[in-house]
Amino acid sequence: MRITGGKLKGRIIKCPDGVIRPAMDRMRESVFSILGDLTGKSWLDLFSGSGTIALEAVSRNAEDVELCEKDKIKVNTILENVRIAEQECGVKIKCHFMPVEYYIKRCRRSFDYIFFDPPFPYKFHEQIIEQADKNKLLNKTGTIIVHRPEEHFMPDKIGNLTRTDKRIYGRSIVDFYTYSE
Repeated sequence: MRITGGKLKGRIIKCPDGVIRPAMDRMRESVFSILGDLTGKSWLDLFSGSGTIALEAVSRNAEDVELCEKDKIKVNTILENVRIAEQECGVKIKCHFMPVEYYIKRCRRSFDYIFFDPPFPYKFHEQIIEQADKNKLLNKTGTIIVHRPEEHFMPDKIGNLTRTDKRIYGRSIVDFYTYSE
């Protein structure tokens, strides 16, 4: 796996042992192109896997980045990837190693962007977004980005959030949710 843009462009990222489905380079590059400049923005990477999405955000100047992954097998690889990115970009990445559901219930801050990429068999996409909305994890001008398989239906509206964009990458779909006006 490699970082697709920004300060770390081309940097090879280690992939942890265990079950992992890394986001395709093309999809990552496209999503970050859609979002544009992340200077000064905060970012939360849920179901982080290898930490690649958080590293892509840091590479593109996000300054306040956190990630969450529950699989203990991935901890050392994530920490190694994060250490390298922190050294090269001078930004601290806060890592949480716990179930995403638990993190969302405990978190008392908000983010400009939340990237949500659970394992494809995961069935609780809407509930996670509803809980994030309820706990005010997303800034009022922020965006939740959901990577999912095409078979998993997502509604246009979840709580106070509305889907504003939908991109298709093979059998994967990326949805963008923002607060309704």
